[in-house]
Amino acid sequence: MQGERLGIGGAVVIQSGALDELIKVLAAEGYKVIGPTISDGAIVYDEIRQAAQLPIGWTDLQQAGSYQLQRRQDAAVFGFAVGPHSWKKFLHVPVLRLWRAQRQSDGSIGAATDPHPASKFAFIGVRSCELHAIAIQDQVLIGGTCKDPHYAARRDGVFMVAVNCTSAGGTCFCVSMGTGPRAEAGFDLALTELLDDGHHEFLVESASARGAEVIRQVANRPAQPHHRQAAAQASARAAAQMGRQLDTAGVRELLLGNLEHPRWDEVAARCLACGNCTMVCPTCFCTTVEDHSDLANGVAERVRTWDSCYTLEFSHLHGGSVRSSIRSRYRQWLTHKLATWWDQFGTSGCVGCGRCITWCPVGIDLTEEVSAIRNNQPRHGRPLFSVPSPQGKGEGEV
Repeated sequence: MQGERLGIGGAVVIQSGALDELIKVLAAEGYKVIGPTISDGAIVYDEIRQAAQLPIGWTDLQQAGSYQLQRRQDAAVFGFAVGPHSWKKFLHVPVLRLWRAQRQSDGSIGAATDPHPASKFAFIGVRSCELHAIAIQDQVLIGGTCKDPHYAARRDGVFMVAVNCTSAGGTCFCVSMGTGPRAEAGFDLALTELLDDGHHEFLVESASARGAEVIRQVANRPAQPHHRQAAAQASARAAAQMGRQLDTAGVRELLLGNLEHPRWDEVAARCLACGNCTMVCPTCFCTTVEDHSDLANGVAERVRTWDSCYTLEFSHLHGGSVRSSIRSRYRQWLTHKLATWWDQFGTSGCVGCGRCITWCPVGIDLTEEVSAIRNNQPRHGRPLFSVPSPQGKGEGEV
């Protein structure tokens, strides 16, 4: 059944049962549909073929170092925040074989690279903070002079179905970072889940021609003013429920001007240097390369894997690691994420999703660490050198 024709910027309403139609339409268009589903006690992103695989009626309770699924009192489909997975799992994959070489029977060497994905991705359930994270990785990996062809091939043609948050998680702080809770750009379709007076509907907004064409193939009806009002109220409610907040005013200068603050020692005493925060972060992009060989079968291959600035090997140069202490490695991660990322890419490296707080085994909270430094700013020792602030606004000491 075809619905109302929807132009770019237009809005329609679909029933909750129409999500199955949406998934089938995307699959029929040749997309590999990825969405949230429950696995191993968490809401993760994986391939889905029907709406029943979505986490219907589930929510997640998140605090520092704590994650737990809990049944809701309703049948909300997207009534949760974010889990341990981010969309970079599919775009900037954790393990990638760059090439494989094998000795042939005639003694020659045959080499090949892994093929790019055969089908395009359709992501369903992308939060506003995650759209911002994808935009950051776009800038890092394909926005400069040196482009990552593997990321570019996976990123090309992705169909984005965003979901506007109607409630916030215990570690969310997207409002502080200006990245949510409502999606403003970077999507083809945006859904706002409306649960009211026994009705279960979605307001669907289109931001692209292909989004409008896809939703036209799903049963829908025109959106009314009360639907838009309810969606706006839901977003406002989520914005007021943030589990955390971060004062970003002058944060670059604050961190770079306090590299010898005693707080770094305090957090280092707790940090395990496990790298969890970098693995779950949707913007971290560092990798390493490993060479593997099988002499018996005449095979050699080169594999790229995610890496973390928390490992000793990450900063290893001739003579040893540059950052040999946990203190220096945590400081590197936080100052890069919130300060020197601005120097490199003109934006923050944090989108306020809260994953690093939730999935830290000892519950280290970057919003708490920044607040502690801001509330007591003694400067110990002398700065190593100064870094001009972006746009020439003062200097930050490093």
